This record gives sequence, structure tokens and C-alpha cells, in this order.
Amino acid sequence: MPRSGPTAAEDVRRLARLGTLAASVAEAGDAERKRLVGGAYCVAYPVVWSGLTQGLERRRGHNGCAVSVRHLVDDCFDRFQDDVEAVVHDVVHRSVRPIDNLEAWIGGLLTSATVDGHRRRRGAIGALQRPRPPKWLVDGLGGDRWLVHLSVQMLVWVGNPATAGSQVWPTEAWTDQRCRFTGRWDAADGSDVRRDIDAVLRVMRSRPEWYARYVEGPLGHKHVPVPRFAPADPDGPQLHALDLVGEGERDEVHLQDLAHEAVIAIRARLRAGEDAETVVTEVISLVFGDGAGTLIDRLPHQDDPGGEHVVRLLRDRAERARIVAAVLAIVRAG
Repeated sequence: MPRSGPTAAEDVRRLARLGTLAASVAEAGDAERKRLVGGAYCVAYPVVWSGLTQGLERRRGHNGCAVSVRHLVDDCFDRFQDDVEAVVHDVVHRSVRPIDNLEAWIGGLLTSATVDGHRRRRGAIGALQRPRPPKWLVDGLGGDRWLVHLSVQMLVWVGNPATAGSQVWPTEAWTDQRCRFTGRWDAADGSDVRRDIDAVLRVMRSRPEWYARYVEGPLGHKHVPVPRFAPADPDGPQLHALDLVGEGERDEVHLQDLAHEAVIAIRARLRAGEDAETVVTEVISLVFGDGAGTLIDRLPHQDDPGGEHVVRLLRDRAERARIVAAVLAIVRAG
């Protein structure tokens, strides 16, 4: 994050109030332009964080990332920086009229600025700015609604700087999409999605120039995820990054992440028509209990105090009914 003294930020606010910020940046020399843009960053990034990024991270289930900017993992921090850059671009180009409250004005352009910035970044790497499947692709896929939808998701993904870990495509997310789209929940292991991706790629590759330009080229701009630190001796003790988060905070975030995964699993099984009490009991047992049983009456004694407490509660009929009701309320509220 660029560091700029309060004078630069105050100058940006002052020029905005005068309605001359855009003109001042355009007419400034290199040094002054950098100073004013740095001041705009100082004004914009807290607004982007509180007005956009924090909520997005929570909706993604990234509870740790939603704690603060310094807790953002690499991919999420890159997205945040991209959004700040897009907002600053609009601030220094569109502020041509007097703006009394610059922060409030920035809050009003978060969506348009970040969408436009996203399109500019996609265009810079050759990805389609507004992905649409061409007619030949739709025809090649037999007009299959799910495959056509998947082809659009693939065209969107190639221009997204995010990565899917060691995979090229985010098959886990698309598996859930496929289940919801088709109404079939019998292939949640991702195998069907992988076959569907291959089918779409075969049709896309039938137009080699189009494929190279809009799929292969943009994919080549993605960064391969690598470990933060490589051990000097691979056979020796592994080194760990400095832990800047307290143990209690880390445990709380971990529990929130587990709860998020549990809600997703419960929601998926309920959509498939399974019994609500059975679903909640099995998922809560798996995630927070012993992690082995599927029927409550077969749950073994736990060595872990936390898991043992959960199992004990689930064995009690009244407690189990209370837990099921509370969990279902949370799932349905989302």
C-alpha cells in the first residue's frame, strides 16, 4: 500500500472540494502526480475495504480475510489492490466538479469503478471483457444449457487473476453450480464437472486461433501458486512463516470456516431432499464431533473434549432437537 503523508491526502480532499482534482493531476509533473495519486490511495483504500472488500470476503466465507487488510491472503489482497487501483483511477479522472465529502463520493462509485477496472484488466491480458459464447460454440455444445453456462464461466475464469490451487479450473465451485443447475446431486466428487470441462475445451479448440486468443493466452497470465518459503534442506525441519495472529483469534477463524463449510454441506443435502434432522446431525457430528460416525447411536467416545461435548449433546434427544432447529434457522436465513 502506498505510503503518503497527510498533506498529500489533505491536498487531494482540498482539490476535490474545489472541483479541480482531475485537472490538477492531469497537469502535474511526474513527482507531483505521484504525490497526488498517493494521496488518493490514502483516501480511497479505507473506503474500499469497509464498503466493498470486507463484505465480499465474508460472503466468500473467508472469515480470516475479513478481519482486516493485513489478514488478507495473497489472492484476496491482490483483488483488494486491484479494486483500490480501479477506484483511484476514477477518483483522479472523474473528479471534475466540487466534491464536499470525497470519502462519501468514493463510496458511491465503488461498484462502477471496480467493474470498469475489472474490464480494463481483462482487456489488457486479451480476455473477453464481457464473456459471451459465440454461436458456433453454442451449436458445438448442442445447445446444452449447463455446458453453455459452463463455457461462460470458463471464459470469465481465464481473465480472473485468482488461481485454483494446483488445478487449472475451480472444479469444486463448479461442482456445486452443476448440482444446483441440473438438480442432480449424485456426482458431488467433481468427476462430472471435469468431463464437462473437457467437452467444452474440445469444442473451443476446434477454432485454434480463437482458443489461443481468448482462452490459452489469458490463462498464461495467471500466477502459479508457490510456497512462501522454500526450506534450505528439503529433508530437514520445515520452516514456518512468522505467525502474526494470536492463537485464540486463529482458532475462532478456524471455527467460523468450519461452520461455513457445514452450512454449505447441509444446504446441498437438504436441496437433494434428505431428512433435515439426519442431515444436520450427521454434518455437525462430522465437522465438530468425532468426524467418523454417521448415525448418532453409533458415535464412539471421544478423546477430544470439544468433540466429546458435541457428541454428548447430539445423543440427547432434546438437545439434538434444539441444535437442529438452530442450525436450520441459520441455513434458511442464508
